[in-house]
Amino acid sequence: MATFIGHVLAERMRQFILEKTSPRQIWLDNVHCTGGEKSLAQCQSNGFGVSDCKHSEDVGVVCTQKRIPGFKFIRNQANSGEDLTVQVEDVRIRATYSHRKRIPITDGFLEVKDGGKWRQICNEGWTEMNTRVICGMYGFPGEKRVNTRPYKLLAKRRKKNYWGFSVNCTGNEADLSDCKLGREIELKGNHTCEQGMPVVVSCVPGRAFAPSVSTGFRKAYRVEQPLVRLRGGAMIGEGRVEVLKNGEWGTVCDDNWNIRAATVVCRELGFGSAKEALTGARLGQGMGPVHMNEVECSGFEKSLTECYFNRESVGCSHEEDAAVRCNVPAMGFHNRLRLNGGRNPYEGRVEVLAERNGSLVWGTVCSESWGTMEAMVVCRQLGLGFASHAFQETWYWQGDSSADEIVMSGVRCSGTELTLDQCLHHGKHTQCPRGGGRFSAGVSCTQTAPDLVLNAHVVEQTTYLEDRPMYALQCAQEEHCLSSTADKADSTSYRRLLRFSSQIHNNGQSDFRPRAAHHSWIWHECHRHYHSMEVFTHYDLLSLNGSKVAEGHKASFCLEDTHCDEGIQKRYECANFGSQGITVGCWDTYRHDIDCQWIDITDVKPGDYIFQVVINPNYEVAESDYTNNIMKCRSRYDGHRIWTYNCHIGGSLSSETEDTFPGLLTNQLSHR
Repeated sequence: MATFIGHVLAERMRQFILEKTSPRQIWLDNVHCTGGEKSLAQCQSNGFGVSDCKHSEDVGVVCTQKRIPGFKFIRNQANSGEDLTVQVEDVRIRATYSHRKRIPITDGFLEVKDGGKWRQICNEGWTEMNTRVICGMYGFPGEKRVNTRPYKLLAKRRKKNYWGFSVNCTGNEADLSDCKLGREIELKGNHTCEQGMPVVVSCVPGRAFAPSVSTGFRKAYRVEQPLVRLRGGAMIGEGRVEVLKNGEWGTVCDDNWNIRAATVVCRELGFGSAKEALTGARLGQGMGPVHMNEVECSGFEKSLTECYFNRESVGCSHEEDAAVRCNVPAMGFHNRLRLNGGRNPYEGRVEVLAERNGSLVWGTVCSESWGTMEAMVVCRQLGLGFASHAFQETWYWQGDSSADEIVMSGVRCSGTELTLDQCLHHGKHTQCPRGGGRFSAGVSCTQTAPDLVLNAHVVEQTTYLEDRPMYALQCAQEEHCLSSTADKADSTSYRRLLRFSSQIHNNGQSDFRPRAAHHSWIWHECHRHYHSMEVFTHYDLLSLNGSKVAEGHKASFCLEDTHCDEGIQKRYECANFGSQGITVGCWDTYRHDIDCQWIDITDVKPGDYIFQVVINPNYEVAESDYTNNIMKCRSRYDGHRIWTYNCHIGGSLSSETEDTFPGLLTNQLSHR
């Protein structure tokens, strides 16, 4: 009844605000909430519209995805009919002295913080299912039996201070708070838990976090292709869920998507239980098929593919793609890196903790070869999301730090590393041609990023050949859109062009904008337009062994929203030197009849080839996923006609299918 009244009050307050709201009115004063209310109207206050406040006292909020610390247990009291609520402040795995230097901490006594004091839990009635939940919370996919003998000796020497309750978990809970409160334990000083000892847990870390131990020579093996993966997330252990079916990756519809299914995904991939089960394509939209819908898991499946699901995805669009955020082990990565001198915590000069002359000192990173991929690793290591910019000059970010010595140089990252020191770099003897100081590396991080994806189907359906005279290609030649032999061709000769349309979607979480500011765009007089990115895409024709036989490129002269999904407003239109970019949920189409939208194949001999397109090839603009920036097709050229077929986006097929791609033959030829 109280909940119903609260909803009625909330609805009345909403309607009243919509009808009567004045920007000068203060509606609530002396508001007191317990935190469990579903609406501010349910909190105690002076009453609606009763206030003696001024606008200088207006309040605001900043929301965060971090959970409020602590764990709440609720147990139904059968006798009284009321719920018993027990709250603890924190839970930890306390490693023994000999294990404290291990990272991550996988074994130790389990303790809860109650009333400001850490207390042990009696192991009477403690089960492996309880341990499974604890390990999942701390980022570990599984648990193992522990030898309690050495812990018994340690427990005898320690002062006992037990918590007054036991816990009952079924094992499929994602968090300790989801477990039921067990029986109450009578506290009698050191005699509590007479038949047992403090709970000890032992967890198994996922492959990415397992301590590296040299085991000598071992048999070479091929890592089995996973059936589930995460894409589009900024941090390790988060992303859009994608499933492999019949050699093709597809997404999962968010109908019925919940924390239990998300936890199955997390454990399958070597993480702990799920922190969040995200819906509504919160971590970006995928491309291709939707493989699973209405997923239902018990929580004990080894893979998401073992859960019950509806194979029909009718009505499911990529706007409903499911995603997860998983618990990962505390590795302490953020303690070995910091940003200094920036205007906010998300930017600054990169400083690394390094060993020099037997002691740890903070130093800078040489900016030689520093780029977006390296910046991505820094932002991930610090838990700050994606990189928005990589800076090679940071004289304006000197800050108050004394870390002036270059301690790391020659850094080259693939972008997938968890820490900067996992990237290739020089050893202790650094080499920095321009020195440190103003040429130290810097980054700017952001919580969201764009994600450009080429529509492979459009390319495949619009490919054709055109013989075009040189006198009609003067502007294109000035912009280096023809092969080098065109420089010696006379104006009456022809060039053979492989033409096609490209439709580039932004499936990410933020708009794609050129890195260069408007004032630094390059004016091209012949075509009468600005280039905001000198090279936006690469077009290549490759032999089946991967060598390049012809190439083209497309300068980004007009990045704009050609079309958008329903309900999304266009933001970028480059006519009259307007702003350039691609809005989330929109796409930019380069038609086949636009200059430079081709590959000059005049000198190419007949044969079988690979047609390849790469978007943002120099990583000038940061994206949430670069694997889908490449598209490959099979092409067959007989000297007069060209067939283009089997076009697909990078990462859309299984690794086995991708590995055999150059040798594929198919009857699905698209003649143009």
